[in-house]
Amino acid sequence: MNHPTTPGTRVLLIGAPARLQSALAAASGSEPVDEISFEPVADLAAGLDALKGRAYSAAVLHCQRGDSGRLEDLRILTASAPYLPVVIVAESARDGSEARARALGARDYLIQDSLDYRMLITAIREASGRQAAENAFFMRKESAQVILNSIADAVLSTDLQGHITYLNKPAERMLKMRAESLVGKPVRDMLKMVDLQTREPLMPPIDDVIESGRAMNPARDGALVRTDGTEIAVRDSASPLRNRDGMLSGAVIVLHDMSESHAMSQRMAHLAQHDHLTDLPNRALLAERLGHCVNLAERHSRRLAVLFVDLDHFKHINDSLGHSIGDEMLKEVARRLRHCVRRSDTVSRLGGDEFVILLSELEHPHDAAATAEKMRVAVTAPYFIENHRLHVGASIGISVYPYDGPDAETLIKSADMAMYHAKENGRNNCQFFENEMNVRVVQRQRMVEALDEALARNEFVLRYQPIVDLHSAQVTGAEVLIRWNHPQLGLIGPAEFIWIAEESGLIEPIGQWVLRESCLEARAWVQPGAPFKTISVNVSAREFNSKTFLDGVRATLDSSGMDPRHLEIELTETSVMRDVTATSHVLEALSAQGVRFAMDDFGTGYSSLNHLMLFPINTLKIDKCFVQDVPANAHAANIVCAIVGLSHSLNLTVVGEGVESADQLSFLQARGCDAAQGHFLCKPMTGPEFHELLLSGDTRLKQRVEDARRPRPARVAGGARMGRRK
Repeated sequence: MNHPTTPGTRVLLIGAPARLQSALAAASGSEPVDEISFEPVADLAAGLDALKGRAYSAAVLHCQRGDSGRLEDLRILTASAPYLPVVIVAESARDGSEARARALGARDYLIQDSLDYRMLITAIREASGRQAAENAFFMRKESAQVILNSIADAVLSTDLQGHITYLNKPAERMLKMRAESLVGKPVRDMLKMVDLQTREPLMPPIDDVIESGRAMNPARDGALVRTDGTEIAVRDSASPLRNRDGMLSGAVIVLHDMSESHAMSQRMAHLAQHDHLTDLPNRALLAERLGHCVNLAERHSRRLAVLFVDLDHFKHINDSLGHSIGDEMLKEVARRLRHCVRRSDTVSRLGGDEFVILLSELEHPHDAAATAEKMRVAVTAPYFIENHRLHVGASIGISVYPYDGPDAETLIKSADMAMYHAKENGRNNCQFFENEMNVRVVQRQRMVEALDEALARNEFVLRYQPIVDLHSAQVTGAEVLIRWNHPQLGLIGPAEFIWIAEESGLIEPIGQWVLRESCLEARAWVQPGAPFKTISVNVSAREFNSKTFLDGVRATLDSSGMDPRHLEIELTETSVMRDVTATSHVLEALSAQGVRFAMDDFGTGYSSLNHLMLFPINTLKIDKCFVQDVPANAHAANIVCAIVGLSHSLNLTVVGEGVESADQLSFLQARGCDAAQGHFLCKPMTGPEFHELLLSGDTRLKQRVEDARRPRPARVAGGARMGRRK
């Protein structure tokens, strides 16, 4: 049945006679302020149906005289609607009936004969009010329980004696124990914690909280030790618990799970002290350990050693095969180095291909040499990475405490200097630090400063090595060479300072100067009818891989007025193989303007013929190490022949470098080499001298080329003869 909606208190009137209904209706109608509406139903069955359709604030159950079945109705009603307050209206009082009714759940028991509406209104209000308060209390308690079980933190409460009175579900999970086995137990026995750093026991803070009546401040970080022996990082806090009168009744302990943040903190601390690639200790952790070991060595009069390891030729592998292969090699080097030392020693990576090893206890300095040699042998063994068989050497410097330095910084510096001494002595060897090395380091630093000043003072000069066409015997171009006109030392060749410029980073501004000056000078050599074709400028890998290289070349061509078709840039294999995509972009962009490219020192690096075909390379230059061994060395002769054949099959010009004899020139001509350069043909000369050579020619030069064309037997290793190319 559909009932109209009535605001205020809605009361279900069950089994009331008509006269009672009329009286209640009249009474409630005369006092609308009460906002109570009565909805009568004939019997309990109708009342239960009504309860299914809408909510009521209370129910009035009428009991007729001698109707003992109404008490059974009360039992059914309270069982069906346990939260509905029921008021009994009986026709008369009978012995024991009120007590039985209240026992069955009745909130009040009224006698109809002495009933007035205000008495019933009051009873209904009190019954519904008590029920509302109980419902609110239940909801607050239920909400609190749900909240406590929903949060991630473990919550425990204790009484004043420290016995556990409550714990939520997260506490059960964190402690791995059921509430039934914990409630009533002393919290000091059930909650075991230790300090994360010192491992000292941490007692639950309830004593201090209960004694002071204040919350614990600050919270503590520790490890909760569970009954099964496992641990979890937690942060605990505690607050006093008070009753409704404000009196202290116990304490509440909250445990916040810190395992994730603790693990993250440990991970961050580890990353801050370890190399991301090899997971070896980094410079910071090495300095810390080395400083600690130096203090111990000083206290106990012991020795220790520092080994500085630098890989030889690693840069060629990294540049030509890519960083991914280089990284895998560094990981393998780290693994090999670790296997060469004791657990008490430290293998660290400073960056790049530099490793530093701390030998914490040393009986004799020769022990350090033995370990260094063991490392050198381990590092130089072949590497098999992604179908590549690779080799590197190891230059190792050794410093020993207390002889080579009083502190960590000096010991590392001394080992570093010894390592450079090992490189100067042919690489792939071990060297102890010597005091004389300090002198060389100071000299090197002075050289860097002098180079910087030389650039500012315009002390560099250019020389031009003529390139001779072996078919026409004409000088068609020149390779640009740099010299340092030192105010005290005179003319210094590039072998004395270029490597320092590359290490210090000065190679970039020096290279830019060379390109600009050579373009300005060569502009005048381009004349109608002149044989001049190109000027070749060497560019280092560092220059070429600079982000500003492309724009720098374009700007130089614009400012100098040089026709791009007369500029040839010489690159090494390692410089173009470092980043194939970037290399292709730069080469294609400059090639579109007319700039030519030569692959310098071909055959000495790592390259891919596929990439060689993809790049816009115009010239291959045969390294002088091969040219100067022909024709006597059969192996070198075969390499030269292979390079010439490869060049012609790819429609490339091939140039032989470092020609020092008539036999070498004759061999190159016989094998079809297109051009050559070297002291036998022409020595490097100034710009004006080269310009004069272009204008007037050199009869002796032409004669040498003509003589080399004449048939002559070429001796090779083992006495074999090589026939003349027709």
